[in-house]
Amino acid sequence: MQGVSSNLSLKELYEIDEHLWLEETIKLLKANHLEELDLENLIEELENLSRRDKARVVSLLEQIIRHLLLLQYWIEESLYNSGHCKAEIRSFRNQLKRNLTTNLYKFLEKELASIYEDALGYVIEKTEGKLNNLPQSCTYILEDLLDINYLPEII
Repeated sequence: MQGVSSNLSLKELYEIDEHLWLEETIKLLKANHLEELDLENLIEELENLSRRDKARVVSLLEQIIRHLLLLQYWIEESLYNSGHCKAEIRSFRNQLKRNLTTNLYKFLEKELASIYEDALGYVIEKTEGKLNNLPQSCTYILEDLLDINYLPEII
């Protein structure tokens, strides 16, 4: 390995300086020196990256659903906070658009019911259970949730 002391293996470097390990790994990949790669840690890092990406888009979509539910069903509050909710929805949609890939879109489609359940639990907690008109299962479609102009009908 050219950039690291010959006494230090890539595995050892990972334990000492993860950023330097990443730089060295990229150099090895670009040079097609695949036999020198620290595959165990590389696989772990790629799996972590995938989990982080999924967690990020799930969090953003859950935030969109939370705010849509609050806007749509919490009438007494939405009179005062509709501008805030709409601005938050737009912000989360913009962030999600920047992070979304085809595979992550498919992941969100598959997980939409679960994400809705989490958002619903949050809204019930936030409103102290005062809203008895909340749908128990998701009535939104992913395409609408991502549409910058979509707002549901106020109930």
